[in-house]
Amino acid sequence: MHENLTTEAANPDSADLDRLSSIELVRLINAEDATIAAAVAEQAETIARAVDLITARLAEGGRLVYSGAGTSGRLGVLDASECPPTFNADPEQVVGLIAGGDRALRHAIEGAEDSRDLAVDDLRRLGLCARDVVVGIAASGTTPYVLAALDEARSVGAATIGLSCNRDAPIAAHADISIAVLTGPEVLAGSTRMKAGTATKMVLNILTTATMVRLGKTYGNLMVDMRASNEKLVGRSLRILQALTGLDLVAAREVLDASGGELKTAIAAQRLGITAGQARQRLQAAGGRLRAALGEDE
Repeated sequence: MHENLTTEAANPDSADLDRLSSIELVRLINAEDATIAAAVAEQAETIARAVDLITARLAEGGRLVYSGAGTSGRLGVLDASECPPTFNADPEQVVGLIAGGDRALRHAIEGAEDSRDLAVDDLRRLGLCARDVVVGIAASGTTPYVLAALDEARSVGAATIGLSCNRDAPIAAHADISIAVLTGPEVLAGSTRMKAGTATKMVLNILTTATMVRLGKTYGNLMVDMRASNEKLVGRSLRILQALTGLDLVAAREVLDASGGELKTAIAAQRLGITAGQARQRLQAAGGRLRAALGEDE
């Protein structure tokens, strides 16, 4: 099967890889990387359908669960772990599962990606249900752990999305939506941590960022749905609050403190001339969408 996968094929442009100088290596790898964005763009409509599906499930209280092995699993865990600080998302809302568990983030776990039972166990431990959506990530589109995760998800009525880097890969038959980013042969044959990994990171960035925007986690392009939990985030919150209200730094800090460090609450309270408690109620009634809470046109 693997001989038919373009991600496993030898790249003719890098046939003399071990004879190249450092600058030639850099230029070759960079030239190959320059093709990735276009490959992702080819899947734009399919990715958008995936965003709509994920948004609908999360709006109903479901979870987004990434399932992958090796590089694919690590990228899923990375994307999931960045949602709470970026969007103030509940840590349980976006979950990353990697074959072999947390130890596999740093070490290769022998045989983990070939185990269908591990995938089923991991999802059952989560209590996966019909409101959830599982994104199976496999550059090859053949990883048994990932295919089993998608099958288990379907068995409980969860929505399924497959992400791979090969055309007509087996993963397509296991998912409601199949995203296939055709990155072609790697500079180092079969090393899918390279172009395929970069493409995967790009798609995951799009899936979560677009979903969170659709869920009202931003105002324009500003990260307003975050909690100021450290000095860097306090500084960012104050800058955004000042930009959207015209307050000076001292006054902005007072409003943010009065709002418990909740930036959206602070903005709504200041813009509408109401208390933090009233601002929270207004935001809740607006489904957490700041623009709607402010009475602005969608």
